Amino acid sequence: MSKDNVVLARNTKNAPMDELSSQTVAFSHYNNFSAQLPIDPQTGKLVDGGFKAQAEQAFKNVAAIVESIDHVMSDVVRLTIFIKDFRDLDAADEVYQTYFANYFPTKTVVAVDSLPMDALIQVEALLSNGEGTIPEAPQAGDLIKLTNHTETAPHCALSSQIVAFSHYTNLSAQLPIDPQTGRMVAGDIKVQTAQCLKNIKAILTSVDVPLDDIVKTTIFVKNLSEMKAVNDVYRTFFPDSGIARTVGYLPARTVVAVKDLPLGADVQIEAVVSYGDGTPPQAVEDRHGLILEANNTSAAWKCSLGTQTVAFSHYNNLSAQLPIAPTTNKIVADDVKAQAEQCLKNIKAVIESVDHVMEDVVKVNIFVKNMSDMTAVNEVYRTFFPEGTPARRVVGVSELPKGALIQMDAIVGNAEGTPPLVN
Repeated sequence: MSKDNVVLARNTKNAPMDELSSQTVAFSHYNNFSAQLPIDPQTGKLVDGGFKAQAEQAFKNVAAIVESIDHVMSDVVRLTIFIKDFRDLDAADEVYQTYFANYFPTKTVVAVDSLPMDALIQVEALLSNGEGTIPEAPQAGDLIKLTNHTETAPHCALSSQIVAFSHYTNLSAQLPIDPQTGRMVAGDIKVQTAQCLKNIKAILTSVDVPLDDIVKTTIFVKNLSEMKAVNDVYRTFFPDSGIARTVGYLPARTVVAVKDLPLGADVQIEAVVSYGDGTPPQAVEDRHGLILEANNTSAAWKCSLGTQTVAFSHYNNLSAQLPIAPTTNKIVADDVKAQAEQCLKNIKAVIESVDHVMEDVVKVNIFVKNMSDMTAVNEVYRTFFPEGTPARRVVGVSELPKGALIQMDAIVGNAEGTPPLVN
């Protein structure tokens, strides 16, 4: 048996099963979960009883998957909660606190236009995987999570600002809150965007990590028409250093239109960051000098403000792909099946450009304008993932960049890892 890292997909009968995705896909030191709906695994239907009953079932499903792979809820590094109505947020937090009492993961909460099965909530988790996924050569299991807080960025009582595990650092999504006042900054979306990015930079500075170590950003925005203003500010933060400017480094990036954001913000930004030193204990050769590998190919669509794929350690992080044909730089026909196919062709082209295959995909995120289109989308999806291996998230949005009907991004295993920097 190969001693390379392997993609390890697992399912349990104690949580809802889906032929198109695996409940959890582990690769190296992370377990990537499919977003969990409030479905009773015994009936395959949404539970009755309103929002709180649905929240309890969604978290119960997450916990069942966690337990099925011999982990515990305190192994959750990042939690993402999608809800239909922010008036239900307090109820969601009540349920959340029954699962996280002494330790809080990083957290992102957004209100979206629709969820599969017309659910009111969907919960997604990213877990540490201390044992790793190398056959016959498991990690000792003694890697630790490192949480950190700084007074120079906003605090949330129910989440950590930052949780590092192995060679990645995950940040809670940052709102445009002034850490000195604890209140939203006054001003337009440019002011708000700048504050979000200042908060991210402050958190990273507090752990001696530069902004250019970010491998992926996700921008949640209430109005896509304001993205030009957001981008004007974004360009002033990336690239952040002379070295990064020399090579033109930009993180991978996804832009998501949302129905609402906490505190009525217009923008919220989430970041995933490389962590070259790793979380101890680490062998000396594993904890120094890993590099970011940023790659683009002309065989797929490229956003001018993001790199198509940024590899670090054992993961490739892909920017969201729109259904744009790279030969014309235009959206393909106004048909969701054609658009879904183009998104997946673009993802495949990016993956193959870095000498990987679709079987290396561990997670796919799908953003669709009309949830009723998912039957057609799934027909295409099956042709790219016939084994249903990747974990998956589906979210309905009111609009997508360039008027697209669908957008997808992906996380891909990188078995060979990224080499150490040679001085």
